[in-house]
Amino acid sequence: MENYYETIGVSENATQEEIKKAYKKKAIQHHPDKGGDEEMFKKISVAFDTIGDENKRSQYDNQRRNPFGNMGGGGFNPFEEMFNQSFNTQRRTVPDTVIDVQIGTVESFNSSDKTITYNRKHKCNDCNGNGGERINCNVCNGEGFTIQRMGTGIFVQIVRQACNSCKGNGFHYKNTCRTCHGETTKNVIETLSIKIPHGIDNGQFLKLQEKGDFNGGMYGNLILKVNIQPENGFEKSGNDLVYNAFFNLEDLSKPSFTIPHPKGNISIKLPSDFDTSKPLRIKSKGFFDSGDLFIKLYVKFIRK
Repeated sequence: MENYYETIGVSENATQEEIKKAYKKKAIQHHPDKGGDEEMFKKISVAFDTIGDENKRSQYDNQRRNPFGNMGGGGFNPFEEMFNQSFNTQRRTVPDTVIDVQIGTVESFNSSDKTITYNRKHKCNDCNGNGGERINCNVCNGEGFTIQRMGTGIFVQIVRQACNSCKGNGFHYKNTCRTCHGETTKNVIETLSIKIPHGIDNGQFLKLQEKGDFNGGMYGNLILKVNIQPENGFEKSGNDLVYNAFFNLEDLSKPSFTIPHPKGNISIKLPSDFDTSKPLRIKSKGFFDSGDLFIKLYVKFIRK
C-alpha cells in the first residue's frame, strides 16, 4: 500500500492542519500549469483526498497497520477481491464463507486472542467429496453447458447456457454416497483461534485462507465480518477510546476517580467544574498514536 504521508511529506503523527499546509506547498510546486510534474501532482491529490479527511485517514491507517493485510490472512477489500476473480478466468475459485464476528472494544485495543466457532461444510471422506459414482452427462458431454445459435444470416448470436439435463454439473449420479447422499459434504462444528489486529474497526474484514466450505473439490476462504461492541464501559470511535464513567453523590465528594484503562488504571483528578455536557480528554491514550481517551461523565443516584 502506497504511503500517502511520504507522498505529501509529513509524518504519520501530523495534524490535519499540517497535512493541509504540506499539500498546498507540494501542489503549487508540482502543478502542471507551473511547469511541474503532472503525474506527481495526481499522486499528491490522491494522497490528500485520503489523509486530508479525518474519517478516510482513520480507515487508511487501520488498513496499513492491520497485520493480516500483508500475510494473506485478512484485512482486505472484498469488492476488489471479487473484481480480480471476475477477470481472472485462469484461476479456479469457490465461494467464500462469510460470518459475523462480535469483537469487544477492549479486545480490539488489546489485540486479544479470540476463539471462533462456526458451522463448516467438510469434504465427505467416504466418497472423497465426489458425492457418489458419477457418469458423464450425454447431453453436454460432461461440459456442464450447451451452445445454441440464435438468429439467421449475418445476425447470428452464439449463446452458452447451463445444461438443463445435468443442471450445469456435467454429470449424473449412477449411485449416490450413502453418507452424504450426493451432497459431497458433511456439516462439522469448527473451532479456530485468531489474533485480533490492534485497532480493528467495525465493518472491516479478516480473511482466512481455505478455512471456508468445501465446494467443487476445493475449500473456499472464510471471511470474518467484524462488528465492534461496547465492552466494560468502553466504546470505539475511530482511533479514539471512549469510556462512560458513572458517579453517585458519594463519588462526587472524592478528590479523584479511577479509569480501568486496558493498559492499566488511570487516576484522574475530579474537575472542580463538573460539566456532564463536556467529556474529559486524555491525549494519546486511544488507539495507535493518534487516538485519545475521552471520558463521558454521568451522574446516577436514587432519590430518597
